[in-house]
Amino acid sequence: MRFDTPRPLTAAQQYLALRSNPSCEGRGRLRGNTLTWRFPVRPTPLSRRYSARLEHRQGKSPQVYIENPNLAALADGRRLPHVYDQSPTRLCLYLPGSGEFGAWMRLDQTIVPWTALWLLYFEGWLLSGDWLGGGVHPPDPETPRRRRQVERPRRG
Repeated sequence: MRFDTPRPLTAAQQYLALRSNPSCEGRGRLRGNTLTWRFPVRPTPLSRRYSARLEHRQGKSPQVYIENPNLAALADGRRLPHVYDQSPTRLCLYLPGSGEFGAWMRLDQTIVPWTALWLLYFEGWLLSGDWLGGGVHPPDPETPRRRRQVERPRRG
């Protein structure tokens, strides 16, 4: 028996899945192998409404930006946790290369609901200052990278 890696979904297939999923209210644009999907997100009935933009180019990792409200302004001077970029705010939704997301997975069943979950954790962080969403945090681009130093045993 042979197990192959599933075939990646095309941008057109992802677009069709987003349009046909009633839980993925939004609007999008498909140009060649690039998909842009704008959608509202409200993590809970008591949450504010967010405007998100999903950009996906076939063969690349999907990227999600929060367009409104300005998350940095809501953070009141604190650095946003678990993001790739502070402005525009690009969310870290999964660890690339870990198998959590693959090109054969539907965006409407992964990235869109993960965006709502990320925003739920963000709202908790705003109140408590603690990020409870787990995961590996992306490196802060403003922090200088240091070489890892390997400790070697000293000769006596």
